[in-house]
Amino acid sequence: MLFPIKPNEINKLIPSVATGKQFNAALGNPQKVFQRIMISAIGGVITLLISQSQVTSQFYSLWLVLGVIFLLYILWGPILEASRKNSKFKSFSFSALVDGYISDVYVEDRVENQQEQANKDGRLEVLEKKRTWVVLDIEDEDGFIGNISFPLQNKFNILTKGMRINCVVFSNRRDFERIQAISDAWCPDINLWVGSYPFLLRPAFEEFVNMRIFD
Repeated sequence: MLFPIKPNEINKLIPSVATGKQFNAALGNPQKVFQRIMISAIGGVITLLISQSQVTSQFYSLWLVLGVIFLLYILWGPILEASRKNSKFKSFSFSALVDGYISDVYVEDRVENQQEQANKDGRLEVLEKKRTWVVLDIEDEDGFIGNISFPLQNKFNILTKGMRINCVVFSNRRDFERIQAISDAWCPDINLWVGSYPFLLRPAFEEFVNMRIFD
């Protein structure tokens, strides 16, 4: 069952500025963190060196500010990325609360990155790094809603078919005939949150679900 959500309500469920959980999620894998550190360090050092040049002395303050911005990229980069994700979800015309159930649970291996490496014969071969993801199919009384996926962890082994699940769906159609995005989800029966990214403010969403469905 879908319960329409008003614009002012969705603003309370999805923040405009990244939360701590969203910041951690936006940091990404170690490779992505290392890339941010390199950009921050190299960009910061170069701009600070330029600021000390006599040629650019009249723009010293500007280059100094740019240097500080680069040095802090490791912090504001994930915040900007998370805020952009939040804004994308909130840009859809309509949103609705889903009171559904898990119709299927399965796992699949996904390639996270590829790299070429020479084997003992000197030939290049592609090495794939895979990760196991859990996929949940979600349905309600009117039929299939969609699915959400997330990396496998031991705590997700208790997920089974038929469990109740609540999430938010987004669409540019009032009738939700085409669902264009699905948030992370809460399984109230076992008080477990699932999803690859924490879009929703969890305590606020749990309270919202209890008010809309049980009141």
